[in-house]
This record gives sequence, C-alpha cells and structure tokens, in this order.
Amino acid sequence: MLGLIEQTGGASLYQLNIILNGSKPVIWRRIVVPANMKLSRLHKVFQRVMPWTDSHLHQFVAGEKFYGVPDREYMDDLGPKTLNEIRYTLADIAPEPKSVFTYEYDFGDGWEHIVVVEKVLPPDSAFKQVVCLAGENACPPEDSGGIHGYFNLLNILADPKDEEHKSMKEWLGVEWDAKRFDLNKANADLKRIKA
Repeated sequence: MLGLIEQTGGASLYQLNIILNGSKPVIWRRIVVPANMKLSRLHKVFQRVMPWTDSHLHQFVAGEKFYGVPDREYMDDLGPKTLNEIRYTLADIAPEPKSVFTYEYDFGDGWEHIVVVEKVLPPDSAFKQVVCLAGENACPPEDSGGIHGYFNLLNILADPKDEEHKSMKEWLGVEWDAKRFDLNKANADLKRIKA
C-alpha cells in the first residue's frame, strides 16, 4: 500500500532535526519517524523531505561506523567497512535523545546533513505516516557543486550582470527561490514512499 510506513509495533517515535551542514541561512527540516525504521527507508524519507533526487550514493555515519549500500567489489580495500543499511534501524544508530549522526549524500558534492534526535516520543498505534513538522529554505539544486558551489550559484543568480547569470538560470530550468520551503509539498512527497 502506498504512503504508509510500517506499523510501529510499539516502537517509540523520534523527532529528528536535519540540518544541511554549512548552509547559511540554515536549511533544515524537522520530521517524526518510528524508531524501528530501517536506515534504507530513512534514506528515502530524507531524499523526499529535503528534497534530493536520489541520483547519487549516500551513507549514514554514527560514531566510527558507516551504514549504506555496501559495494564489496570496489570498496573493501578503500576504507572502513560499510554496514548494510537494510539490517539496521534508526534506533540502532541513535539510541537516545540528543543522539547525533550524519547523513551524507552525493560523495562528489559532499552534502553533509547533521541529524539530531530532538525528542523520543511514546509509541502511538495511530501513527502510520512519517510527517514533516517544519523546515526552512530550499534544498540546493542537485549537482550544484557542494555547499561552496551552492553559495557561488546564489551569488551568480543575485547578479543579473554576472556573465554566468543567464546560463545558470537556464541550467536550473525553473524559477528557483532559495528561501522557499513548502511544508505541504514535503508531506505530500512523504506519502508516496512505498510501505
């Protein structure tokens, strides 16, 4: 059934604050998800709520452990072992209030999200859908070159006399507003996550 997140089965609910590291003004989202949500699903939630396009690799980092989609053929000798995100839950990497972990997206651009467990709420049998409570500012355009490339893009867009202004507007393809965050759209997008 589309739109429903797995029954929480008596699991606590986590209120998370997601902050795009280095963003000024701060790009952030506040969501509520079940503590027993698999990291593979949490990835999909983060992709929808920011929103990103899920076009690049990602990983969760908690302490010195990395969780994601392991690629044994290429990655075993390149660094720390990546644990399979489908085997771990949010509660596994963030066991208590004030726990902090990182969600990294697009290793080339290096979008780093700092995630804080703001509250652990009691189980609620009526809770069946992830919800976004609040947020501010638009997610940077995909492939805009990381946080520094994003700041450069903002400067170009703000200056119609810049030689790249026209080409960057064409590259974006739409009227884009860095201050826009649509809470209703974020929640509508969350409903499309398959259960």
